[in-house]
Amino acid sequence: MQVPSPFAYERASSVEHALQLLDSLGPEARLLAGGHSLLPMMKLRLANPEHLIDIDGLADELGYIREQDGEVRIGAMTRHRALLESELLASRLGIFADAERVIADPVVRNRGTIGGALCQADPAEDLSAVCAAVGARVVIRGPGGERVVDMHEFHRGPYETAVQDGEMVTEIRVPLVADSGSAYEKVERRVGDWAVAAAGASVRLEGGAIAAAGIALTAVGAGVTAPEAEAALVGNAPSDELFEQAARIAADGANPVGDQRGTAAYKRHAAAELTRRALRRATARALREEA
Repeated sequence: MQVPSPFAYERASSVEHALQLLDSLGPEARLLAGGHSLLPMMKLRLANPEHLIDIDGLADELGYIREQDGEVRIGAMTRHRALLESELLASRLGIFADAERVIADPVVRNRGTIGGALCQADPAEDLSAVCAAVGARVVIRGPGGERVVDMHEFHRGPYETAVQDGEMVTEIRVPLVADSGSAYEKVERRVGDWAVAAAGASVRLEGGAIAAAGIALTAVGAGVTAPEAEAALVGNAPSDELFEQAARIAADGANPVGDQRGTAAYKRHAAAELTRRALRRATARALREEA
């Protein structure tokens, strides 16, 4: 087993202190939240920060889930376990509970955070697709103040986000929309593993038709969302045939790579099937036919 390269350690006492440390230590400093993504990469020498800034102590400041101004606002240090156990998310944004049930194991869920997961931007990470499917926005704070970006702007590619040197994510904001539902479906080799393929979906109904939709795929080389598949849904009454059509479009837009988890053809097939299932469950929830 490898060990990390030498690094210096600092512990932040507040968000402002963390930003001051980022500014003074420079671009070779990294924030340490839950650590379940960063530390393994350091052990493998895939990441070699000169300084670690431990922000675990900011859990009281940045660990919350609350409804405000027509949104659910989630602090960046909110643990996976809190997302799973939140009654607000379970009742209004079921996609979060769906995803959290299949993320890692209790040990990881007790320590890992939503902000750390999004900032890692692993292509097989679940919460990025969850947030993209429901139109979440990310609050980034830096020396010049706050800026709010949507997931298309936030996600720049594998392991790359819009967070610049000297900045940190502080909050995730998810709109609460009437007559809507969301769901997440995942295939994994074993419980808690990275996804072979996964799909998140949200729908808003109006007058018996789909007025808006969100689709995001995980681990299959897809874009942040699947706009062509979303467009195929809008204006049409929900049906299995419609969901199958949108699912095929979403899967055709992916670019999976064959590996030990499955062939490219299998992953594309799984992406289509999981998208169809997620759309079906999201619609059932919008119609209050499923809790």
